[in-house]
Amino acid sequence: MRLSQMLFVTLREDPADAEIPSHKLLLRAGYIRRIASGVYAYLPLLLRVLNKVSAIVREEMNVTGAQECLLPQLQPAELWQESGRWDTYTKAEGIMFALVDRREQHLGLGPTHEEVITAVARDMIRSYRQLPLHLYQIQTKFRDEIRPRFGLMRGREFIMKDGYSFHADSDSLKATYQDMYQAYSNILRRCGLKFRAVEADSGAIGGSGSHEFMVLAEAGEDEVLYTEDGQYAANVEKAVSLPVEAVPSTFTEFKKLETPNTPTIQTLADFLDCSPTQIVKNVLYQVTYDNGQQVLVLVNIRGDQDVNEVKLQNELTKLAGTYDATALIALEVPDAEAQQKWATQSLPLGYIAPNLGDDYIQAGLPQVSSQFLRLVDETAKGLTNFVTGSNESGYHTVGGNWNQDFKLPKITVDVRKAQQGDRALHDPSQILQSARGIEIGHIFQLGTKYSQALGATYTNEAGEENPLVMGCYGVGVSRLAQAAVEQSYDKNGIVWPVAIAPYQAIVVVPNINDADQMAAAEQLYTALNGAGVETLLDDRKERAGVKFKDSELIGIPYRIVTGRSLKEGNVEVVQRATGETTAIPLDQVVSTLKDWIKAALEG
Repeated sequence: MRLSQMLFVTLREDPADAEIPSHKLLLRAGYIRRIASGVYAYLPLLLRVLNKVSAIVREEMNVTGAQECLLPQLQPAELWQESGRWDTYTKAEGIMFALVDRREQHLGLGPTHEEVITAVARDMIRSYRQLPLHLYQIQTKFRDEIRPRFGLMRGREFIMKDGYSFHADSDSLKATYQDMYQAYSNILRRCGLKFRAVEADSGAIGGSGSHEFMVLAEAGEDEVLYTEDGQYAANVEKAVSLPVEAVPSTFTEFKKLETPNTPTIQTLADFLDCSPTQIVKNVLYQVTYDNGQQVLVLVNIRGDQDVNEVKLQNELTKLAGTYDATALIALEVPDAEAQQKWATQSLPLGYIAPNLGDDYIQAGLPQVSSQFLRLVDETAKGLTNFVTGSNESGYHTVGGNWNQDFKLPKITVDVRKAQQGDRALHDPSQILQSARGIEIGHIFQLGTKYSQALGATYTNEAGEENPLVMGCYGVGVSRLAQAAVEQSYDKNGIVWPVAIAPYQAIVVVPNINDADQMAAAEQLYTALNGAGVETLLDDRKERAGVKFKDSELIGIPYRIVTGRSLKEGNVEVVQRATGETTAIPLDQVVSTLKDWIKAALEG
């Protein structure tokens, strides 16, 4: 492609609405254009990147025996109501675009396709002889993000590969799951990215085991905790660890002390000259279940620890049946407005004790449980002579003990957030380290969650009807493209990995009015493309400096300059990743670049 004939516009300044380097660079380099909040046009250069990523994904999927299909983006509400996710996705999380057609039928634009693929399997799979079966697709997904940001990282429309497998038993599922773990690792390596596969929470998709594939980058929204021995890595939402040991309490008598201006753990620890590990922190939450029931939850946790709200959500989901519900649709810290709807008096925020009375909740409210759901985290359960609130602002108690001064809650949970510096469970001598990552892929062992809900069954060898066992596997194709930029750029622009660069080489003509320069450029452009080296020709009427800056900005791996060295029969070849410049004889350029590209793709 000749740049003089291409839709190619670059910007010298960072766009005002771009926050992270990759978003700025993709806009500046003419890869994308913003159409609306969270909605972007993929311009010719980026489409080539997306096609290359998709080709690698397809190759790795096909080699496992997975079959490509294409599922509808427009999905009927009835399927999502069967699975129990319609209200969760359209009301609680609110991430599904929902609409009503002219026949008053409710529809949604698919953020994911578990329901649709399960409906297909329900209609078409009858016997164990058809199993295992693995279908995948690459298509546009939609999410109504509250705050779209970071360009393609958190958009409302994006390209994704999602796959679904069906099995007769969990052993078959685990075999395919392991195949996908390897395939996803292969995809990211072939795309030239540094990554970690980490244990993850299954979230709204559900299921048992799951792993996320994180591209490592400072701007990553996710925190990954790992050990140096390579034996453990997990998303912070899923991570487990051994907390630091609690410092023994110096308080031996239970009493209430005036503690003015100490609403936080640190101010309290400083005032009492004690360790935060000696404090029981009491955190209040308000949960709403899918039947409309609201429950006030009081979590007791050690003062130096924070509540992992994903783990808390999982625990509260397990307790849904206690309140005649099946799913949790909202978890929040109740603000002043929310408290007014159920509280009988002002709460002593910052000074709450484990025995906060149920009389703080108005009696007789039909949608609000009249009692606090009391949970104690494992870190707080073993404390003795601890410091905690007194239910009176400006006062705390010291020297407290469970079942003497405060009743120990019946339900013990592990809802603490693992953090950098904790000890690893598999080897306490290993200390958890932290890195930032961008989630690119996620694989799930779904089990029978969707097949049971939608009645998707098969008949086994004995003639018995059983629910299909399912797996789910997703890769963000457009997200991967931007993550590659976030991982690899410099002050001059993008540095694309060779495997997914829109073009592998660019021939730059410093002066298009110089006949020798143009002749050499045309010769190389034709020869390189003919030899399978994807090559651009910058034949624009621009100054040489502008062309050099643009080639660096758009990140083409190899720049060939037909400049002054032509007099010696050479051209300059600059490697974008290293900045190294090499003078190469004109007749050796094609063979040299083919060797470099082959080495880069194999490395």
